[in-house]
Amino acid sequence: MAQDLPLSVKFGTAGLGGIMGWWVVHPFNTAAVRMNLAAATNPGKPMPGFAGFMSTTIKTQGFKSLYDGVSAGTVRQIFYATSRFGLFEVFRDKLEGMDVASEKAGEVGVIKRLMAGLSSGAAAAYLSCPAEVSLVRMANDAQLPVAERRNYKGVVDVAMRISKEEGIATFWRGSSPFVQRAMVVGVCQVGTFDQGKEFYENKFGIQRGTTLNVFCAAMTSGLFYSLVTMPLESAKNRMAFQKMDPVTGEYMYKSTTQTVMKVAKAEGVLALWNGFAPYYARCGGHTTCMFVAVTWLRGLYLDRN
Repeated sequence: MAQDLPLSVKFGTAGLGGIMGWWVVHPFNTAAVRMNLAAATNPGKPMPGFAGFMSTTIKTQGFKSLYDGVSAGTVRQIFYATSRFGLFEVFRDKLEGMDVASEKAGEVGVIKRLMAGLSSGAAAAYLSCPAEVSLVRMANDAQLPVAERRNYKGVVDVAMRISKEEGIATFWRGSSPFVQRAMVVGVCQVGTFDQGKEFYENKFGIQRGTTLNVFCAAMTSGLFYSLVTMPLESAKNRMAFQKMDPVTGEYMYKSTTQTVMKVAKAEGVLALWNGFAPYYARCGGHTTCMFVAVTWLRGLYLDRN
């Protein structure tokens, strides 16, 4: 169906679908990041489960606090979802006309989907890095001690203050794990989703493009990419949220590999998956909501044209 649509509709529906999905899962993202960073600032301290953490947060800070940073999250989807899913389809359709490895022109298999997913994920991440840093900062500022809070007023305030106080380059601090994660997401989410629709149609007779077909493919890709990308998500959060040591003038976390290795050594390998339950709720939920919304929006367009 996507091949029958103009580029503006492909990108527009990708962005709108991403935003609609994000508004549903933003509280889970907030909880996931807070749990992950709480474990980072309190190494060795037992962490409550997802339900307990959510309950405590709502009781002490109110349900509204789970939507801290939603404006930055929305801006992030405008850049990230629009370019990631939109570019994936553009790259995939271009590769369809080429001979790539064992896949001939006119065929779109696993290899071409992997290539399209890696390329679109990397491009989308670099474009949306400033919004990603703003999202992490806004979502977790309330978790800091009162004296250390930055007290951001909104996404514009975050952008202005980071630019003025820390420099433009700060927006791309942690960009390596974000880009690497996005490349993996491009493969594990968008690539496997596209492959999943074909799989569920061929193996289970669930017609491609139907709500059930989209739902099954989205939930499968969401689980797969949650498991694979959680360590990169943990590294990204710690690198984006850290503060410079006032004595040495250096940051604790300097690169993706160094961050992952440092966390694994100091806190154990499983610490990289702290906050997995809300992370999967966010990833699986957003994947499902986004792709169902995109399918619905494109259906509306085709019905009216």
